[in-house]
Amino acid sequence: MDAALKTEVQNWIALDPDPLTAAQLQEWLNTENEGELKKSFSGFLEFGTAGLRGPVRPGPSGMNRAVVGRAAAGIAAYLKARNLKSVVIGRDARHGSLEFLEESAEIFAGAGLEVHVMPRELPTPVLAFAVNHLKADCGIMVTASHNPAADNGYKVYLGGVVDGVSYNGSQIVSPADAQIALEIAKINSPQPRGNNSSIVTEEVIHTYVSTVASIVKSPKDLKVVYTAMHGVGTKTLTHAFLKSGFQTPILVTEQSEPDPDFPTVAFPNPEEPGAIDLALEYAKNFDADLVIANDPDADRCAIAANDPTYGWRMLRGDELGAVLGYYIATTQENAGKSFANSIVSSSALGKIAKKYGIDFAETLTGFKYITKITNLSFGYEEAIGYCVDPRTANDKDGISAAVKITECVANLKSNGIDLFDYLDQIWNEIGYHRTEQISIRVSDVKQTQNILERIRNNPPMQVAGLEVLKVEDLLKPATGLLPTNGLRLWLDEEVRIIIRPSGTEPKLKCYIEVVRPTGSSSDKALADLSITSLKSELMGLLQ
Repeated sequence: MDAALKTEVQNWIALDPDPLTAAQLQEWLNTENEGELKKSFSGFLEFGTAGLRGPVRPGPSGMNRAVVGRAAAGIAAYLKARNLKSVVIGRDARHGSLEFLEESAEIFAGAGLEVHVMPRELPTPVLAFAVNHLKADCGIMVTASHNPAADNGYKVYLGGVVDGVSYNGSQIVSPADAQIALEIAKINSPQPRGNNSSIVTEEVIHTYVSTVASIVKSPKDLKVVYTAMHGVGTKTLTHAFLKSGFQTPILVTEQSEPDPDFPTVAFPNPEEPGAIDLALEYAKNFDADLVIANDPDADRCAIAANDPTYGWRMLRGDELGAVLGYYIATTQENAGKSFANSIVSSSALGKIAKKYGIDFAETLTGFKYITKITNLSFGYEEAIGYCVDPRTANDKDGISAAVKITECVANLKSNGIDLFDYLDQIWNEIGYHRTEQISIRVSDVKQTQNILERIRNNPPMQVAGLEVLKVEDLLKPATGLLPTNGLRLWLDEEVRIIIRPSGTEPKLKCYIEVVRPTGSSSDKALADLSITSLKSELMGLLQ
């Protein structure tokens, strides 16, 4: 075995606070299992704008008590340097979540901070709410959202104004991420621990539910099937439905209780093929009006309904974004308010906002940016993330989004209007928007940069047979966007393509939108664009 690796492992074991992970590493040393050791010692799990996220395994490359404790110590140092004094910690029900919460609480308390711990596994938006409700300076959520069962993660929120940035209970943005990462890197010895944290009362959770319920002004009966996707959403959503005046949702019992192994799905993400098949079967058997699915930490929300043309199907994230945006624009007072969506989302929301005299902002991908928009009334990203009530949770919130879409569909039904007729009504006003996403996986992340550089340096005259009218380099954005690595292409006949590298995998992501005056012409235009053709053209740039 490599001597340097062996020494690194032994040094790590000596400081590991968890006897279980220390024993696992020692066993791999004893059996000279260099393969597993290299997986665990391939560099420190990087702390970024999304916090930490990775596989639950021993060593610096995984999520474990040692890595989490080090992160907590770095965050504590960041907070204390700014005279910030309090933190509230929440968790989902994944493998390791309870242990990581407890580790964090001990480290924060040992650093002299006031520590509040959520009483049980709860949705991420409840933690976001608690940050503001308790007037905490920082929030920590132990969750990997909709990642596979082997993963866990660590999201960081800040309260109020920090270093000139108005957070108000939202996720960290640059430069806070880099500043915290620098503090974490300084931690190289055991930290003091404390046990004087307090348990957040159930009253805080009830207040969250009551605040969510208050956004419903006219509850009507609707038969809803709900799946928590083996996550933590069931109790909170059911409570919110009852408090809002809706009938109790029909639960997909196989997926209603937390299970960190996610046994009925390949990936616990409602967008993944097959993930909501059980819920759709329930909907057919119970003759339901609507299917609602949360991801495991309930910050995302997806819906399905019975399309007269195609049968039961899930709405795309952009379709639900348009429905919620239009409903909020036409039923709420929005004077002085703003709508916002991420750059890779449809252009439909901006057109709805303009039509109804609402300010609109486009942001980089991620709710950490959307929630920084002043006077936000509604924001969304195409990856089924929606913020319908920022005063409740200044983050994407799958519980309040579920309540709002239920009110919308129930009101439509009472007026004899089908959800898909409603969508057509929206499209008739602003044009039929169709979106599609493709991914091009490569062997090396550098290849994605090579493709982008080739397009930057030699923009194509045509893409898939359509003339390229304009290419915007998002490293030098023409609008008020922050610079980001990507390109935006406008093609003739209202076609927009955004190309950017994945933030986590070696692949290039392409977001396509076509707009036409009718649904059939929009569908045909998307087909004519030929996703296969576009993909092959981009792959050709690898040669």
